[in-house]
Amino acid sequence: ARNQKPAPGISSDSFLIHSGPPAVYQLRPKKGKIESLTKITVGKKNINKINKTILLVGETGGGKSTLINTLVNYTMGVKWEDQVWFQIVEEEKKSQTESQTSDVFVYEIFGFEGKTLPYSLTIIDTPGYGDTRGLGHDDTIGERLLDLFRSDDGVHELHAVGLVMKATDNRLSDRQKYIFNSMISLFGKNLEKNILALMTHSDGMPPKNPLKALEDAKIKCAKNEKNEPVHFLFDNQQSKERKKEYEDALKYSWDLTEKQMGYFVTFLESCGPEKLMKTKKVLKKRLKLKASIQNLQERINLNELKQTEIKQLQVALKKHEESMKKNENFIVEFDEGYKEKEIIKGGMWGLFYEGALCCTVCEENCHYPGCTTAWYPGHCQVMKDGCCTVCTKKCPASKHVKEKWKYVTKTRRVTKTLEDMKAKYERNKDEGQNKSSLLENLEKEMIQLTAERSKYLDESYQHAVKLEEIALKVNPVSSLVHFDFLIEKMTEKGDTEKVQKLEEMRSRVDEETRAVVEQVQRKLTIIGQSS
Repeated sequence: ARNQKPAPGISSDSFLIHSGPPAVYQLRPKKGKIESLTKITVGKKNINKINKTILLVGETGGGKSTLINTLVNYTMGVKWEDQVWFQIVEEEKKSQTESQTSDVFVYEIFGFEGKTLPYSLTIIDTPGYGDTRGLGHDDTIGERLLDLFRSDDGVHELHAVGLVMKATDNRLSDRQKYIFNSMISLFGKNLEKNILALMTHSDGMPPKNPLKALEDAKIKCAKNEKNEPVHFLFDNQQSKERKKEYEDALKYSWDLTEKQMGYFVTFLESCGPEKLMKTKKVLKKRLKLKASIQNLQERINLNELKQTEIKQLQVALKKHEESMKKNENFIVEFDEGYKEKEIIKGGMWGLFYEGALCCTVCEENCHYPGCTTAWYPGHCQVMKDGCCTVCTKKCPASKHVKEKWKYVTKTRRVTKTLEDMKAKYERNKDEGQNKSSLLENLEKEMIQLTAERSKYLDESYQHAVKLEEIALKVNPVSSLVHFDFLIEKMTEKGDTEKVQKLEEMRSRVDEETRAVVEQVQRKLTIIGQSS
């Protein structure tokens, strides 16, 4: 049966998986890569023909795969009377390796321009948000899209962002809000008028409840003349076997979807392409914000360890003040912070390289987990004009490495003599000037550490503010922990104005989104305990 061919004039590059009617065929598309993403192509691109690009996002089970198949069949000009149906989305479960490395799929449908549509279609599918792989995996989806948008043979403009949901939804679940807001927050403000609702499992009745659910959830999207979210209705029955007793219902379902698809096509024709420059800026700024704050946390941790070290030294030296005056040697015991290289698990996954980008001068982790497709330090997204935007000294890319290790901060109990401490802390060695006392130098070191800590905090604060200025919605869920961290440290610093600004930004993260974050974290904890 797998060698049977579909009706003439439709497509011969497929195999039969169900005899029907309708006869259901699995297309044999060409598979390739755009950076870190899987590209699935039917037909051959004609650079002289118009192409429209749609990005789809939605919850698993919401009908996204069926909608992609419906778009493909409509583009190919498949009619009810043809009694065939084509699938481009493969039903078999993706392998574990593929699910870990390529969660964004790009479907390209070429060669059918003029059948039903005057243009070809590119459909970007973004599965995987909010699953049990954790919030770090959700960040990876944003990095995959950045790969797609910056690649020479990738996508540089969007015509529509489709929020896929069921027409039977009376409210958006916490997970749906999380998924929609997570995706919307990736885009620049110029894309709001291109975001629309694609409602599946529809019976053709007005979708009052799901429209109200979108409005109640304050999902940013395009509005129609009634000030409702722009929306289109589709049913998911096209591939069902046409048994005589319910053939009329299936024909109604087909006609409804075909009619609504026509409305959707008209909307797409009216949509001018939105360039993704602002979106790329949002994605890069978020990546740098995350890397900056992770690096900042490590710096502050080491900074605080050094401050603890100095406090212990100050107490110990005051006990030996008389011995110091007599220049007598003695031993002091204290906790010392230090850096050590630690092997990281993972590393290579096929074409991807999940090492840590580290500065060998500053001895800092500048991007971890790093860009999976950046094999060399100079290609990492935290680099700008050949220099790092994250490490303390903003060192050149040549001073960085991407390896299977990272720097970790640890403490150890050490003993030092008076001479050892003088060598470390007495910096003023000019014969023409009075040398500062060891205690005075320790105080200067403490002041310098405090100033550095303040500088690091201000740098990451500016990243967060800039992201709010350019993003359509500041709801990067992975940044919740960043906001909490910055608020805690700014409060300790006593900068009430910046604390207030950060709290306002954090408050814009929906309570439902926080609930999903907690759900995902609980699942990860349970999985970790059972493994």
